[in-house]
Amino acid sequence: MFGLAKQKSLVGLDIGSSSVKAVELKASRTGYELVSFGLEALPQDTVVDGAIMDAPSVAKAITDIFDSQKIKTRNVATSVSGHSVIVKRVTLPFMTEEELYDRIQAEASQHIPFDIADVNLSYQVLEALDTQMDVLLVAVKKDKILNHTNVLAQAGKTPVVVDIDAFALQNCFEVNYEPDPGQTIALLNVGAGVMSINIVRSQIPLFTRDVSVGGNQYTDALQKELDLGFDDAEKLKHGDAVAGVSEEQKGGILRSVSDILILEIQKTFDFFRATASGENIQRIYLAGGTARVPGLVELLREEFAMPVEELYPFRKITINPAVHNEDQIRQIAARLAISVGLALRSFDTP
Repeated sequence: MFGLAKQKSLVGLDIGSSSVKAVELKASRTGYELVSFGLEALPQDTVVDGAIMDAPSVAKAITDIFDSQKIKTRNVATSVSGHSVIVKRVTLPFMTEEELYDRIQAEASQHIPFDIADVNLSYQVLEALDTQMDVLLVAVKKDKILNHTNVLAQAGKTPVVVDIDAFALQNCFEVNYEPDPGQTIALLNVGAGVMSINIVRSQIPLFTRDVSVGGNQYTDALQKELDLGFDDAEKLKHGDAVAGVSEEQKGGILRSVSDILILEIQKTFDFFRATASGENIQRIYLAGGTARVPGLVELLREEFAMPVEELYPFRKITINPAVHNEDQIRQIAARLAISVGLALRSFDTP
């Protein structure tokens, strides 16, 4: 969204609450091919609600990925999420591009709950009719972007694109799934600290929301209820066994937290339906590390009575078996969806 220049090659770099993920792609005869990928875990509370609290730890994780994967490209596309990001679809009287450019700040100030001087603003005309036009406004606090770009500079990387998590996920989805233009689809990226929800149809984001719930809630609940350390709670969350903990104990706690997530999704869907008359969500795709929490996909299917599946970010991207092990990639693929969507920015047409 906030592009600084068009470059030939970008590494998609997703700085999440629990880890940093990087993906590098190249064009191939059939579309795209995976060049390299990496994932480095971050210490607890390094990133909170999308804000980087411990810059040296994040910079080291970035450097470690690039060194271990021998990634030469310095240019990166990264993304932000959380309360400092505002996405609004607004209807304005029809005007020319020049008129819109002149008026956009004044219009945006009526819809964005921050001082317009404190944000970076981007916009896109979604639909234009004879008398009115729908415009997508995206505003991100300048200090939020600086929080990310300063860390990238510390790691010796050049931020060429700063995107929004929800849009990076949409980019990844559209390349891999080529959705039916008539279908309204909910894309959920459930990370450790933030859940991004993007409801889309015909490549247009209809409603976007970030919620401060995610995988950390599962870990916290398991630690508290079972008197466990962080590492054991993480193992349980990812489906592994821990001595002294029964499946019933684990299942009950995971279910209680999943219910909180589902409530937030339900509230988002209800609000969307109330504001977009006649719209019905027909399918849910789930990404992010929390997509793999035992039972979550099944609960979503049960609660919303619609198809729910884990989004596979390499569905249409070639994985060379001489270079990468696809079975290993599948284990962490849901965590790489944002970075794949960001890496695909390399191929945006100027």
